[in-house]
Amino acid sequence: MWRGGEVRVLRGGGAGSPRAASGEAAAQLRRRLESELEDIRGAGTWKSERVIASRQGPHLRLAGGGAGAYGAAGRALGLFPRCDARASLSLPAGILNFCANNYLGLSSHPEVIRAAVEALEKFGAGLSSVRFICGTQSIHKDLEEKIARFHQREDAILYASCFDANAGIFEALLTPEDAVLSDELNHASIIDGIRLCKANKYRYKHMDMQDLEAKLQDAQKHRLRLVATDGAFSMDGDIAPLREICQLAQKYDALVFIDECHATGFLGPNGRGTDELLGVMDKVTIINSTLGKALGGAAGGYTTGPKPLIDLLRQRSRPYLFSNSLPPAVVGCASKALDLLLESNAIAQSMAAKTQRFRSKMTAAGFTISGKDHPICPVMLGDARLAAVMAEDMLNRGIYVIGFSYPVVPKGKARIRVQISAVHSDEDIDRCVEAFTEVGRKHGALP
Repeated sequence: MWRGGEVRVLRGGGAGSPRAASGEAAAQLRRRLESELEDIRGAGTWKSERVIASRQGPHLRLAGGGAGAYGAAGRALGLFPRCDARASLSLPAGILNFCANNYLGLSSHPEVIRAAVEALEKFGAGLSSVRFICGTQSIHKDLEEKIARFHQREDAILYASCFDANAGIFEALLTPEDAVLSDELNHASIIDGIRLCKANKYRYKHMDMQDLEAKLQDAQKHRLRLVATDGAFSMDGDIAPLREICQLAQKYDALVFIDECHATGFLGPNGRGTDELLGVMDKVTIINSTLGKALGGAAGGYTTGPKPLIDLLRQRSRPYLFSNSLPPAVVGCASKALDLLLESNAIAQSMAAKTQRFRSKMTAAGFTISGKDHPICPVMLGDARLAAVMAEDMLNRGIYVIGFSYPVVPKGKARIRVQISAVHSDEDIDRCVEAFTEVGRKHGALP
């Protein structure tokens, strides 16, 4: 039973008018920030947040309608009238969501939700501690064991996010005597993690094995060589050539690291990821991935690999040592998601047919879809203005998608990224394709 002292309400210490820092330095900072923000609006790259008033899933309800992410971008580009981002629009009552990382539809799975509630009731809201002080519960150790078993590795370590896992591994593992070789289109978290370490840094052209080999040849002078790549690249929907990477790593005595955030749970015969898909599970040394996408979608990340490496991370990885433990509810839902995958590969296998349905129908309609055989399906448009206005018009037709333009993707490579989920029905996919076709013809993206 909870026991606490008397609670006193502090009069005058509660909410009130916001207070701005005074002084010329604060005023100068405010002017500079406002100028930078206006530049972002003017460039059409302003990112607003559509507010969802329902559970995550294939069907959503948005709070109060709203112009949403591309209403703001569209206004900045002069495409829409200048109005409040929350102003009511005439939107369909049910919105089809095609932009979540909820690949397996487990974010709102009843068993996953029930597991989270049970963990919350049994183990509390949180630990108020880092792991090595008093923040490790039995469920944390159970989940780490389950992750290692799922990936068929020796051990695993949990983080608050995969961003933290990527921030924590390179600095702990690599020294100035070592080298890390990174794909130029790796996720920002890999790039930032590599920046934190003191190893010699090489960047090879995207999925270019000739360039990687040249870099590996140059890196022979270093003690240890680590090739780092995304397993699946989130902006383009393409899959790293792991067979060739592993062959080069073996030839030049290098290790292989992969980030599997957009692969864990649904790529490969049992959803173990790109290394399983391409038959190189015994050749990839280190895997970082997330619990915040296919595996329940709440939060959390992890590293799995050799036990000595995991033991070293527990001693030296700063995001692990200085961040609170994962909340029990998050651990509970991720653990249940893994249980479902370990029991059956049916959910993971359902993704292939749905992905192929969308890609083939969109290609037949005349669109160019980047990547291959991945549920990330970038609809390539080229022009940032076109991506913005089409995304907004798709929402008006009840389809929630997001456009991406520079600096998120290279100039001239603007796109609308569509993501397929196992819980999308064939009818959902067909409705999305029909809306794209109508909107594409309306705005000249299709003849």
